[in-house]
Amino acid sequence: MIEKLIMTPKSVLSIAEEEEEDQSNLLSFTQEQRLRKAVSDVSSEIGKYRKELEAITKIDEVKQVECECCGLTEDCTPDYIVEVKDSYSNKWLCGLCSEAVKERLIHLPKITMEEAVSFHRDLCQKYNNTTRLNPKLSLTCCMRDIVKKSSESRNSKKFGTSSKLGRTISCVPRIDTSTN
Repeated sequence: MIEKLIMTPKSVLSIAEEEEEDQSNLLSFTQEQRLRKAVSDVSSEIGKYRKELEAITKIDEVKQVECECCGLTEDCTPDYIVEVKDSYSNKWLCGLCSEAVKERLIHLPKITMEEAVSFHRDLCQKYNNTTRLNPKLSLTCCMRDIVKKSSESRNSKKFGTSSKLGRTISCVPRIDTSTN
């Protein structure tokens, strides 16, 4: 019996290894339980939002649409395209052009939506044909228009709105203050 009670160092090591193995098995078992609980929690959350997830997966096919004013292309759903076309005289406009048309309608409430859209489309075409092709010429024309407007407003303030200066018919360089 004494022999049974005496343990060799080798047997002590094997007992310690067995205890460590039992502890690691216990840890992996608790980790596995936690993982199963997390998966269960996630699946229950997915169940709550199933209708929303189905709606997200049923998103309509996205189509590219070109703005009828400026030519910008955007990716939009068919429903959105129909909604915008209904709002702007059956023409699709990008966000920037639609805001410009709305501003035009606010400043000139007597014009129709179709007139506002056609005015803005003409403005965009003029811009695309001049400014994009020759920016220096466009800048010069804009500066000329600014000076012209500034001069007209200055002159109308100085001399009143009815008085304008005019040249005489003769070759003599003098200014006639009476208008014809």
